[in-house]
Amino acid sequence: MRVKTIYIADKPKCNLSSFPNFHISGSIKGMKEKYYGKDAFLVKCGSYIYNVSDCPDIYFSLAH
Repeated sequence: MRVKTIYIADKPKCNLSSFPNFHISGSIKGMKEKYYGKDAFLVKCGSYIYNVSDCPDIYFSLAH
C-alpha cells in the first residue's frame, strides 16, 4: 500500500489530529514494520504522515 496525500485545506474535515502520526522525515517502511503493520493506511498532510487505519474510509475516499 502506498501513502496518499490529503491537502491541508481538507484536514479539518477529516480530524487527522486524533490519529497517530510521524514527521515526513521518518521512515514509512520502518514505521509500518515496527508500529503500524504492513497493511496500515497512511495519509500525508503537510509535514506529517497519519495512520488512519482505524478509519479506512478517509484513505479510500482520497482520489490522489
